[in-house]
Amino acid sequence: MPPVCSKKSIYFVTGSDEAAVKSTASNLADSLVPHPNPFTREILDGAAENVEQAVECILSTIQALLTFPFFQETKLVWLKNVSMLTDSVIGRSEAIGAALEKLQHLLERGLPANIIFLLSAPEADKRRTFYKALLKLAEVKVCDKPHFGWNATDADISDWLREKAERRGLQFNPSALDLLAIRIGASTRQAEVEFEKLSHASLSPHTNTCITESLVRELVPATRESNIFDLSNALLTRNTPLCLESLQQLFFQGERAIGILLAAILPPLRNLLIVKDIVNSHRLRPPPHATAFANSLARLPAESIIHLPKKKDGSINAYVLGVAAINCERYSLKELKSSLEKCLETNRLLISSDLDERILLTRLLIYITGQHNISSGL
Repeated sequence: MPPVCSKKSIYFVTGSDEAAVKSTASNLADSLVPHPNPFTREILDGAAENVEQAVECILSTIQALLTFPFFQETKLVWLKNVSMLTDSVIGRSEAIGAALEKLQHLLERGLPANIIFLLSAPEADKRRTFYKALLKLAEVKVCDKPHFGWNATDADISDWLREKAERRGLQFNPSALDLLAIRIGASTRQAEVEFEKLSHASLSPHTNTCITESLVRELVPATRESNIFDLSNALLTRNTPLCLESLQQLFFQGERAIGILLAAILPPLRNLLIVKDIVNSHRLRPPPHATAFANSLARLPAESIIHLPKKKDGSINAYVLGVAAINCERYSLKELKSSLEKCLETNRLLISSDLDERILLTRLLIYITGQHNISSGL
């Protein structure tokens, strides 16, 4: 009589979160066979580069599942990092489909006694026949990336990273977490790598246990988006050296001056001016953190906030305004109006003159952050 298939002998770990799939599968393997040795654990790498390798890997897995363990011990066969289940040219191969069908038939008939099969496959295609079969045959663990929705903001990613950091016992300054969100986005794999680096750095006797923005900037690789964030943030905080450093980095990456002006310089100045006017008109206090500014805006008359910048879903982008509100005391209204006029002048020069664009933007940033008229206007 053939053995009966049991879900307790077949395990399937998959999902869009590659880092979580790997760690979950590794922890599961350790729990299934706590004391690995050459006779109780057989691991096959399913990261095939071509059809031939994928087929050979599947056939080797079948052979391993049919090989009885020594001394009647429980044996784990782990097919890890499987790539042939993704929606790819290799994954759609008929030869691979035929090999997977053989593996499926074996699993449906039931595995030999004392054999446990674990398959881990990031980004597996849910439409595949083999995937659907595993849902019925195996105990399944799905590890998907967080879904923030089409109108997600950097604040949503920051909150998600904060939760992950707290589970690891890490503490971030709010600005450090915002910068980390810009630099790695919702990549859980990258998050784990960067958390590990930041964790070791924060344990240094010469480093504050609370992770700072400067530490994130030093250790986490920069992207185009993060350099734009750095420049915008430097304007908000009136940090001239960081403004010039971020500008140089953007030019090094091949960005054009007009794009830098429109993406990194004008938005924070506009937000500062809008918020400065609201704070002065309604005698509001700067919020303790960016998200708290939404409560202040909610108490204002509708006609006072109708002009505020909106998100894609039509709601007010309170978070970016909150960031501006925290820093609006660094500038006077006169300075902000003068800065926007200087931006308009620079824009015209970039379009109509032959002046070096690096010099034009450098002069603009020094002008904006170097004015000293704070006491001459509210």
